[in-house]
Amino acid sequence: MGLGDKISNKAKEAAGKIKEKTGDATDNEEMQAEGLKDQAVAKAKQAAERAKDAAKDINRE
Repeated sequence: MGLGDKISNKAKEAAGKIKEKTGDATDNEEMQAEGLKDQAVAKAKQAAERAKDAAKDINRE
């Protein structure tokens, strides 16, 4: 995974946490759900990138 991808995914995850907490604080269920979705998407992308990196490492051996 490239450094730019790592940073982007972490930023999206952090933004999702902010949306979730803002939704909690304002009783905005839609914003809260959107924040949770954003976090899940970012984590899934991170997991996929880790899997690709692991596959590359295996192929190098």
